[in-house]
This record gives sequence, C-alpha cells and structure tokens, in this order.
Amino acid sequence: MHQYEHRSFSYYLLFLYDMNKINNLPDVLRVFPLSNFIFFPKTSAPLNIFEPRYIQMIDESIKSNRMIGMIQPKSLTNPKKTELFKVGCLGKISSFNETDDGRYIVVLSGITRFNIVEEIKNAKLFREFKINYKGFEKDIDYQEESINFSDVNLIFNDLKNIFEKQGYIINWNELKKQSLNQTINTLSMASPFSKEEKQMLLEAKDLVSRKKKLEQIIKLYTPDIFSNKTLQ
Repeated sequence: MHQYEHRSFSYYLLFLYDMNKINNLPDVLRVFPLSNFIFFPKTSAPLNIFEPRYIQMIDESIKSNRMIGMIQPKSLTNPKKTELFKVGCLGKISSFNETDDGRYIVVLSGITRFNIVEEIKNAKLFREFKINYKGFEKDIDYQEESINFSDVNLIFNDLKNIFEKQGYIINWNELKKQSLNQTINTLSMASPFSKEEKQMLLEAKDLVSRKKKLEQIIKLYTPDIFSNKTLQ
C-alpha cells in the first residue's frame, strides 16, 4: 500500500510563495521519497501521510521550519537504502490536519528544486540529506516565461487524448484558465508517464525546455496504444 494518495487534479494549483533569498533556505533537508510523483516551485500538492517514518518526519518538520524535500526513488526497495534521483523539489507545509485515525493530511507548497549532495546518517525513521540549490536560483525569482500559446494548445490536445484513454477525469475547462507556466507544470505533474520521464520534466532547466521535453515524451505515445516506452 502506498504511503500517499493523490487528490483530484484541481488540487495542483499555482502557489505564490514569498521567499526572499535562496540563502535563507536549509542546506540539510528531510526527504520524502515518492515514486512517480513530482511537483514544481509555485505549485501545491496534497499528501495523505500514514506510515510511521513519515508521520515522524512531519512531526519534526512542523516543530521547525515546516520544510521537506520531495524526490523520486530509482527503485522501490528498502526506503533506508534505496537510491534516489539527484534532483527534487523543496516544499513547505502550508496546511496541516490530523484525522481521527492518526493520518496527516498536508498541503505542500513548492519553493525551489534542489540537488542532493550526500546522505546524512541519523537514527531516525526517515532520511536526511545535505543539499544545494545550484542551477535553480531562478526558481525563487519567479517570472512568467513566454511560450507560443498555439504550441501549448497542440500539447494540450495530444495529452488530452492520452489522459482520456487512461481514464483520467480532468476538468479541462479549468485547466485552460491557467497561465502557460501553470499549464505546462500541472500537465507535467499529473501526466501518466514513467518516473524517468517525469524526472526529465522536473530537471528541465526552464519552462521552454520543459515544453520541449514534454513534446518529445508525447511523441512516444499514441492515443490507441499506451505502453511504457520510456524516453532515455
């Protein structure tokens, strides 16, 4: 059983977070490995936490800076030893609720992507890493990037076919109301792609690069045959 569950697509909304300087961010981070899950700066994502190691992680985060790192594991073996991808996204807990059965329902708001440097040994149930933010300085200084809307429309229509073939229920009319940045990032987050393909989208330098990666991935799929043809 997974340690999380996704909410509806509408939860992936633009979140404007006021963080002045990247130097103010932690260089040691509690990390939550979650397969086939990415999110981006200025977006938010709901998480349903119930495994003891992540309950402990949230407890410690709430008592300090409320920050955790989301990152994908390369495999699904022992979470204390599993190799992780090198790039994840730092998030801040912006909403927290405890259920009657002891689960935590949190909303995590994206701040910036980060690079893993090395793991820190600890006696805790969860993992911690030394990190840096090299290459992602622009994640903090948020600006809308210019992309041809007609190009996005082509991506939108192709992805709509893929989503519907997989039985995804999406409010496309609401999605069309988003900004171009928000649309590309939201589609990247919620897309039914492999974890390797999602990682490529996360690591893309900027929105223009992400759009190009998204186009490359879409070409590997057809509306009629949806198989795992991971882009290498």
